Amino acid sequence: MKTIVVLITVHNRKEQTLKCLTSLFNCILPEEYRFDVFLVDDGSTDGTSDAVKEKFPQVNIIQGSGNLFWNRGMHLAWETAAKTFDYDYYLWLNDDTLLYTYAIEELITCSESENNQKIICGSTCAINDKQKITYGGKSFKRGLIFPNGKKQVCDYFNGNLVLIPQYVYKKVGMNDTTFHHALGDHDYGLRAKRLGIVSIVSPSILGECDGHKELTAWCNPQTPVLRRLKLLYSPSGNHPFEFFKYENRHNGLVKACFHLFTNHLRAICPVLWRNK
Repeated sequence: MKTIVVLITVHNRKEQTLKCLTSLFNCILPEEYRFDVFLVDDGSTDGTSDAVKEKFPQVNIIQGSGNLFWNRGMHLAWETAAKTFDYDYYLWLNDDTLLYTYAIEELITCSESENNQKIICGSTCAINDKQKITYGGKSFKRGLIFPNGKKQVCDYFNGNLVLIPQYVYKKVGMNDTTFHHALGDHDYGLRAKRLGIVSIVSPSILGECDGHKELTAWCNPQTPVLRRLKLLYSPSGNHPFEFFKYENRHNGLVKACFHLFTNHLRAICPVLWRNK
């Protein structure tokens, strides 16, 4: 029996979390496979944990501090799962993603066809609009890659739906807790690439997840300037020093310094970027 552990971080999205878990448990698995779920509830106050326990008692719930956010929550879920059992696969899943029934089966099939030595990225489309890809594998040249019925190589990826075989985990490790919320997924893909690990976009769209529609508050002209600066430095903003480390690691010191300056400028004078 081969084993998969699904890693999820949630915060105050009870109904969305339940919908995600429902879609997960409706997925078809290949024969001789089973999965466990490790879910970090990062300080929810809307009854998420109780609702999950009631409807999905098989889910392993880990209580977070409320200050983990996505990336550090995923690290805690991963770390806890890895200490519990030596899983064959680690599957990242966002709780705003609704999986199609064939999603896990296709991810596993893709991984097996690559000798379980590559990262497999699942793509999502907007809810009720399969022509609009929202998350998945990305190319430096083309941006988000549209699934075309064949496996495609990508440079990095969003963390909404990603299958990481044990081989990759042993070689790359876990996501870097330097990052609170964002960047941890992009960073993981680029670190893996540096180590010779290829990332693959699976052939089909595997689920639905709407993209973010609102302008980020830290660069929204409608937000007062002091509030914008505070949000810039928040874990869910574009924290300058986290972003600096990411840029320096993957794009070099010059670009990192340039964006350290321009991100502050964008927060102070967002109107300069309105048409860019």
